[in-house]
Amino acid sequence: MRENYFGERIAKTYDSDSLDMFAPAVVGATVDFLAALAGDGKALEFAIGTGRIAVPLHQRGVPVSGIDLSPDMVAQLRAKEGAQSIDVAIGDFTSTRVDGSFRLVYLVYNTIGNVTTQDAQVECFSNAAAHLEPGGYFVIEVGVPQLRRLPPGETTQVFTFLPNRIGFDTLDVAQQLGVSHHYWFSEGRAETFLTPFRFVWPAELDLMARLAGLRLRERWADWAREPFTSESFKHVSVWEKPVEA
Repeated sequence: MRENYFGERIAKTYDSDSLDMFAPAVVGATVDFLAALAGDGKALEFAIGTGRIAVPLHQRGVPVSGIDLSPDMVAQLRAKEGAQSIDVAIGDFTSTRVDGSFRLVYLVYNTIGNVTTQDAQVECFSNAAAHLEPGGYFVIEVGVPQLRRLPPGETTQVFTFLPNRIGFDTLDVAQQLGVSHHYWFSEGRAETFLTPFRFVWPAELDLMARLAGLRLRERWADWAREPFTSESFKHVSVWEKPVEA
């Protein structure tokens, strides 16, 4: 099982430290996109966390289940109004199975990168496919590696620079690996949080999907369905499980 980096210290302030993710416009566009794919079917969220997307999606009438590695993150989910009827399995979403089949499986906010080997990322797609009903969809939201912004010889990219918060990635381009470094001030003291990740290209994800028996249905630059181009900083990709003839 992968290491759990989201223990009690991170979980208890995760929502308040991630306000940009919780902006109504961000959450609303995400839920609209996912609800349209789920239709009258069920949804399964890999890395459900504190329920940022699962809770409002469930409130839209989509039955939602989840898998997460962190009991502490799930405890934050359980404390939210309306979350008690969301079933969550504690485990690694690359291998943990839950009962039933689903119209939609989704994995948002770069979390595929928390799976730090290619083999395990392939297993993630296989696990998603195993949970999908024929005609169902697997959705991933993840950043596009911004290696064009990395000057020769440099290994660091800053992604946040605020008076009370600094964030940067250190990258090993040859291995497709990185570490995200987060430093911030909270209640008068300095906090730190480091997480390893594996960055992955859209074409590589498409091949992983094909190995799992899925095919690309659509790819967008964001949840609002802006066109995906070579200048896009992230993508929202949808793969479909074919209906057997």
